[in-house]
Amino acid sequence: MRPAFYRPNAPWLATGLLLALGSSFGQTFFLSLFAGEIRGEFGLSDGQWGGIYTAATLGSATVLVQAGRLADTMALRRLAVGILLLYAGAMLAMASAASVWLLGLAVFGLRFCGQGMLSHLAMTAMARWFRANRGRAVAVAVLGYPIGEALLPPLTVPLVAAVGWRGGWLIAAGIVLVVLLPVVLRLMADPRTPQGEGPDETAAGLGGRHWTRGQVLGHWGFWALMPGILAPSFIGTVAFFHQVHIAETRGWDLAVMTLGYPVYAGVSVATSLAFGRVVDRVGPLRLLPVYLLPMAAGMVLIQMPGSEVIWMGVLLCIGLTQGIAVTIIGTLWPTLYGTRHIGGVKALATSAMVVATAAGPGITGLAIDLGVPFPDQGMAMAAWLVAVSGLFAVVGARLAREVRVPATS
Repeated sequence: MRPAFYRPNAPWLATGLLLALGSSFGQTFFLSLFAGEIRGEFGLSDGQWGGIYTAATLGSATVLVQAGRLADTMALRRLAVGILLLYAGAMLAMASAASVWLLGLAVFGLRFCGQGMLSHLAMTAMARWFRANRGRAVAVAVLGYPIGEALLPPLTVPLVAAVGWRGGWLIAAGIVLVVLLPVVLRLMADPRTPQGEGPDETAAGLGGRHWTRGQVLGHWGFWALMPGILAPSFIGTVAFFHQVHIAETRGWDLAVMTLGYPVYAGVSVATSLAFGRVVDRVGPLRLLPVYLLPMAAGMVLIQMPGSEVIWMGVLLCIGLTQGIAVTIIGTLWPTLYGTRHIGGVKALATSAMVVATAAGPGITGLAIDLGVPFPDQGMAMAAWLVAVSGLFAVVGARLAREVRVPATS
């Protein structure tokens, strides 16, 4: 750790971390904890609940494409306050939903505000506030994700048993309104540029330019990066989503499997912090060919014979890639396309990742219905990851050359 960086910039770093942590209430791992109670109360099958979830998530991604641009035109403090208030409203709607339609709208609000906008704001803030130490800043902010994944499930399950699933959402809304909102307001009260980053919040990208969203969509690099950028979101989501199916297929004890989540969270945290410094030294482009390989190893491992220890190894491999991925991706877009329009640019990538998390369970679930168990799908996913890593070796080298091209007058 470097106190000379972390201590003076603590309010900004803490803001990013808390926004990422706050997104947990709209993430798949948290919402899935209520699935049994919701299906039972509304009389939904697994497929019907999954359909509602997918539709709400796709709707969230669609709106996020446009709403994400607000980060370029509104003060981040004002935007964060507005999103947190909408977030709490979605939680209250979840707690009081009396019909399937209202349930779907509540899930949409949770996915849009939580997984979508709070994650988007956390990474946009780090990209805008930091340049020389952007990798370290992103590494600190993304700690909010594994902290939520490690702490919330063991706290939520007994809470729901005690107060019911609707009571659980009322408590979540209270946490947002009484704890998260006031703390974020206080942390973002000082608008000055964090120490050591210079007086100008903007930093140019390729060719010394600040790319607009339309220009990014016309750049070959954005589309070449998408197959690999989306892979961790797709594969990580489906591995967690199908854990009950995996337990049944492999004959594993689900309770024992859950013991692997601290391993996942710890590896993700340690990797993120370590690679934050690496990214600042070598840049995100040089790491593109290697960061997907641990997840590929995990997808091969899931097919191997053995006990629940295999699942621990799978989570460890996924955690390695996820820890590196969030740091690389958080620094990649501002490196390539500048920070003046970073809200709109990152909204494109975030929306695509939301779509990946929505499509993943449906695609892999269909394969399961067709007789291909999830563990047997692992080799196809591993092949995808290895192939993209080879592609990234070429793409990363070419983009690095373009980054080095001096600005034209």
